[in-house]
Amino acid sequence: QVQLVESGGGLVQTGGSLRLSCAASGRTSANYYVGWFRQAPGKEREFVAAISRSYGITDYADSVKGRFTISRDNAKNTVYLEMNSLKPEDTAVYYCAADSNRLSRTPNYDDWGQGTQVTVSS
Repeated sequence: QVQLVESGGGLVQTGGSLRLSCAASGRTSANYYVGWFRQAPGKEREFVAAISRSYGITDYADSVKGRFTISRDNAKNTVYLEMNSLKPEDTAVYYCAADSNRLSRTPNYDDWGQGTQVTVSS
């Protein structure tokens, strides 16, 4: 089991930037895959980005490609999501998740954080 804690959310203007952090603890020695998902009120949870902890392979949703960057610092057991050129439609609760099996766009990861709110004002 991996414990995940997100931080870095907040209120930002359209076109602004935020960096989210996902700090992991517990069973972190395996090659876990870490993903970022988001969920707006009344909407299903959707994929944002994912990364392989060991090799740094990344994947992005089309809606954020070119604007968001996922990265990791394995020494700190932390994955980051740098968000640039933010739009009001990016407003959501952002969750990080970890899975031991694969890099996936499906929200069926083994472990989840509590989420952090991102609000983009127009």
